[in-house]
Amino acid sequence: MDVNWAQVLVNSLVTGSLYLIASVGLTLTYGLSGFPNFAYAEYISLGGFVGYFVADELGAGLPAAFIVAFLVVGVVGFLCYRGIFQPMARRGATIIHLMVASIALGLILRHLIPVFGDFIPALGWSWAPSYFTITWVAFDFGPVRLTGLWLWTIFTAVALSVVLHFLLTRTRIGKAIRATSSNPDLALASGIDVEKVIWITWFLGAGLAAVAGIFRGAETQVWPMTGWEMILPVFAVVMLGGIGNFYGAIAAAFIIGLAENIGVVALTALGLSTSYRIGIAFLILIITLIVKPQGLAMFFRRS
Repeated sequence: MDVNWAQVLVNSLVTGSLYLIASVGLTLTYGLSGFPNFAYAEYISLGGFVGYFVADELGAGLPAAFIVAFLVVGVVGFLCYRGIFQPMARRGATIIHLMVASIALGLILRHLIPVFGDFIPALGWSWAPSYFTITWVAFDFGPVRLTGLWLWTIFTAVALSVVLHFLLTRTRIGKAIRATSSNPDLALASGIDVEKVIWITWFLGAGLAAVAGIFRGAETQVWPMTGWEMILPVFAVVMLGGIGNFYGAIAAAFIIGLAENIGVVALTALGLSTSYRIGIAFLILIITLIVKPQGLAMFFRRS
């Protein structure tokens, strides 16, 4: 079997870029709040649905879809934390309690999406898959083929990395996020409004999940399980990169993207279904938890 390794590397870059966009928000909120929010999958799905409504149903275009989805889902993420997880934490809820609550919240959000579609048919939301009608131009560079959507995914991941680097290192709120993530008690004693920092982070995290949902939906389809189909690789990125470590997440996203695409080549060569590619992220997640629970954080200063 002849393998176009140049195309495999490009596919890995695209996959890693999508995982980076999807995982950054989760790793930051996980690092600050101290529990895995499984409802993050539904933030991704909701972002895809909002983006589809704005871009296709309203015809406002993809840039407007990104902005509206970021703001809408960002507010949803903030309200979920402010109305559910923060009160639970104040009442002494453990990590297990918060995690189970996030699973329940995710189920509620997942089933509310088509309900909104039933009450407001103009939204175009339902359990049946929806598809973006945007036509993407394909570019051939020698043995490599790229689409406009892939280029936008890579560009967004690079821009996000640069913007968040400067946000975390050069701005007051970024330094407050890093301080709160490293030592919340010390940050509070230093005069940092820890609650406000967590609120802002949950808003940003959910907004970034929405952006990832639009990219995923534009590449495949939009339906209530869109986010759930991505959540395992996203968690694998978070764990491999080190919980709360932004720079580790960048490296982990592309490592898992590369491993997944090489795995597709191996599965094809063995005559197996490429749907098993999801098991690669699961395997990396298990190995990380067993061998190095801190992940790549040991190689990067904590964000």
